[in-house]
Amino acid sequence: MKRRRLLAGGAALPLLAACAHRTAAGPPTGGWPYATLDGQPPIVIAHRGASGERPEHTLAAYALAIDQGADYIEPDLVSTRDGVLLARHDAELSLTTDIAQHAAFAARRRTQVVDGTSMTGWFVEDFTWQELQPLRARERWPELRQQSAAFDGRFGVPSLQQVIELVQTAQRRSGRPIGLYPETKHPRHFAALGLALEGSLVDALHGAGWRSAAAPVLLQSFDPDSLRTLAGLTALRRVQLAGERFTLNDAALRSVAQYAQAVGAAKAQVIGRDAQGRLGAPTSLIARAHALGLAVHAWTFRREASFLPADLQSQPDEELQRFLATGLDGVFADQPGATRAVVQGLIDRSSPAR
Repeated sequence: MKRRRLLAGGAALPLLAACAHRTAAGPPTGGWPYATLDGQPPIVIAHRGASGERPEHTLAAYALAIDQGADYIEPDLVSTRDGVLLARHDAELSLTTDIAQHAAFAARRRTQVVDGTSMTGWFVEDFTWQELQPLRARERWPELRQQSAAFDGRFGVPSLQQVIELVQTAQRRSGRPIGLYPETKHPRHFAALGLALEGSLVDALHGAGWRSAAAPVLLQSFDPDSLRTLAGLTALRRVQLAGERFTLNDAALRSVAQYAQAVGAAKAQVIGRDAQGRLGAPTSLIARAHALGLAVHAWTFRREASFLPADLQSQPDEELQRFLATGLDGVFADQPGATRAVVQGLIDRSSPAR
């Protein structure tokens, strides 16, 4: 199927926010006490927006994250049947929307294998963009995140184009760049359906005026082939995502450096936990990546006790500070406002008194 430009747009929410964006390496400046790749404070990446406070991947979650000072917002991307890129973490829609409540779609519930996992539900590729307009987002973990769940049913499911419009509205109002950090989700699955994500993604970003490595855009994927495809289509920077089982030895990092500028690593790749679930000692990942010119961004920082180390159950700020001390260049966070406050506090304490 030929590449298509995104046509699904919408009005962006009015916002004011500041954003840091950097491209050049250099000695430590700006009062940051730790050895990041460029010497600057780490970027705060709003993981699926402010997903700890609003239903994930909604314009409201992204808007709140920008208002809280996130440097980048992170939309995961899947494709509708007519090739519109949609901001969703999953190809199956019932996990974070009310699609199961729509009687008109009952007959489309089915079972299929996506990336080796059998799933039953409603799949985004079975619907056009227009058909999905009635859907409303829901909190993924309603019992854990009751504040966010209170907003269930209030927000629609946005397209990438709507997210771009939101970001560019915020940029115009603030006068600073606000970064976009999109991920290609299930790229092989969609490519097999004739709905390859990479071309449409690049078309949308180039159409928005983001074309060079200096643009406030980072393209991420767990799939190296998706990133290599993107490298052939655009000069925009790329990030290789790496879960806990992804090998990040020296040979693997050298390979990543051929097609990406950063590694998006699971937290355990940076600091692991011991058998009792307590935070351990830092690994050598950051030093080895930095030696190859690769930045390292870690995921995902969440403030709820169930996600914290056993020895830091009520201390999410302490956990974050220990990770920042390793020289991380960026952090993915579900509560970007609290993360921004920790980063700013370290900057303030490290800056010379005036």
